[in-house]
Formats: sequence, structure tokens, C-alpha cells
Amino acid sequence: MKLTINEEQTELPDGLTVRQLLERLELTNRHVAVERNRQIVSYRTFADVRLEDGDTLELVTLVGGG
Repeated sequence: MKLTINEEQTELPDGLTVRQLLERLELTNRHVAVERNRQIVSYRTFADVRLEDGDTLELVTLVGGG
């Protein structure tokens, strides 16, 4: 399937969940906010939300500091 992630098009296997995508991108050990087609995806549903061909995602990693 073709996805747009942070304005960059990429091709990935069909049927991935948000959690599986984050694992592929090695982002599972970070705090990540996910927006899918202009809708915020709840962290609790990352393992349940299946991505579909043509989805547009924005991934934002949170960084602490002071």
C-alpha cells in the first residue's frame, strides 16, 4: 500500500496497524503522536487501527527538555 508519512510517500505491506508501522520505523520506545487523515489516533488504539492505501500520516515524536 502507498502511504504519505510526514509529507513523504512510501510503500509498505498491506494490512499494517499503526503499532506495526511504528515498530518498522523503530519509534516504539519514544512518545509519538499520530495523526491519520487529519484525525488524532489514540495511543490505546495503535494496535487496532489498520492503515489503508492512500492514508496520510503525521508522526510527531515528543522530546523532553528544560
